[in-house]
Amino acid sequence: MSQTAVADLFRPLLGDNRCLTDADSCQRYGVDWTKVWAPAPAVVLLPETVEEVQQIVRLANEHHVALVPSGGRTGLSAGAVAASGEAVVAFDRMNKVLAFDPYDRAVTVQPGVVTQQLQEYAEQQGLFYPVDFASAGSSQIGGNIGTNAGGIKVIRYGMTRDWITGLRVVTGKGDLLELNKGLIKNATGYDFRHLFIGSEGTLGFVVEATVKLARQPKDLAVLVLGVPGFSEVMNVLHAFQQQIDLTAFEFFSDKAMRHVLAHGVPRPFDTEAPFYCLLEFEQLSEAAGDQAMAVFEHCVEQGWVVDGVMSQSLTQLEQLWQLRERISESIAPHTPYKNDISVMVSKVPAFVQEVDGVVQREYPDFEIVWFGHIGDGNMHLNILKPADLPKEEFFSRCNNVSKWVFEIVQQYNGSISAEHGVGMTKKPYLQYSRSPEEIGYMRAVKALFDPNGIMNPGKLLD
Repeated sequence: MSQTAVADLFRPLLGDNRCLTDADSCQRYGVDWTKVWAPAPAVVLLPETVEEVQQIVRLANEHHVALVPSGGRTGLSAGAVAASGEAVVAFDRMNKVLAFDPYDRAVTVQPGVVTQQLQEYAEQQGLFYPVDFASAGSSQIGGNIGTNAGGIKVIRYGMTRDWITGLRVVTGKGDLLELNKGLIKNATGYDFRHLFIGSEGTLGFVVEATVKLARQPKDLAVLVLGVPGFSEVMNVLHAFQQQIDLTAFEFFSDKAMRHVLAHGVPRPFDTEAPFYCLLEFEQLSEAAGDQAMAVFEHCVEQGWVVDGVMSQSLTQLEQLWQLRERISESIAPHTPYKNDISVMVSKVPAFVQEVDGVVQREYPDFEIVWFGHIGDGNMHLNILKPADLPKEEFFSRCNNVSKWVFEIVQQYNGSISAEHGVGMTKKPYLQYSRSPEEIGYMRAVKALFDPNGIMNPGKLLD
């Protein structure tokens, strides 16, 4: 079906101003943050109601049109890329907070609500939405649900999955399902809500979500510590977790630090180290701060920490967080090839040593930048493109790296995608984290909810 024919199919439903075919709109809505596939959607659709989403799906089924969901387009696995003439369904206009209940501490939102918008709304109610990451200012709740987004607070608060108490979804058949209805306790059989969380739009579209909120953390403090080696990073984590309930434990390499410093963020202290840890905790009393300093001094005595600094004000806390939060921004001009991998926390040191050894041995001319949410076993391996190497050759060479890395992931019973989804970039490697039997059951689930295969085809599964 031609681009014009696909657009004409939906135009009577949405009108010209919500059925877009111009080149700028197709470029804007047809991509995410990956740079491998060029966007080539047939049309961009902007529904405003649940009923319109249902009608879009039913028309697509009738005329065999593939649909690709589009949220904040901040994904890193090409899960929202429309590269083959699909119709993009963008949820930018379904962006309202629909209801709030202070007793349930729950808010119901449409999928186009931006993560930061939800965080600010929760704050206005004296509450807290804890799922947080660098793209919070542009990512949307629907996309977060589709990839089960994590971020910097997982060690304390968990993933997106842990905060979704209800969903309304339009399946690949066009049926509207209400899943769990906001209940905390519900023991009535299969919980399809959890099938849709992390399904990357391959089963249907989330059109409403009920999200629980938490109490606001108080008097947060941050420590940034210089650490001589990766095993010492884990010793520091263990020492602090024995004494303090951490809200975050992040790590980054000296190479990551150098890129951030080059973008104007001040160095936290003069001493240089191969690795750095960033710890956050609630300093609810003077005793809590004293306890943190006692653990810090113990780590120094053990040789696990070479230097460190603790925030003394909100301004300094925010400045220290910049060391971690601006890494992705600072390395972006170098066209990083990203791997988002995880293993059990106890296996992290041996795993990182093995992966780093393979990459450094095979590609000594590539700069390797490590950072991540080490407190939950999630590491981001970033390989930076040399300036004189063509992008196509760089990505081709990195594909070999991925195979070697994922073979190690498989040996450690880890995940090839900790929080960014599978999309198209990780799809060829799914077997490193999922058995053939599991993949077979996943295909069967997909066929049940999307029998005609129109929902985000080519993503997650072939």
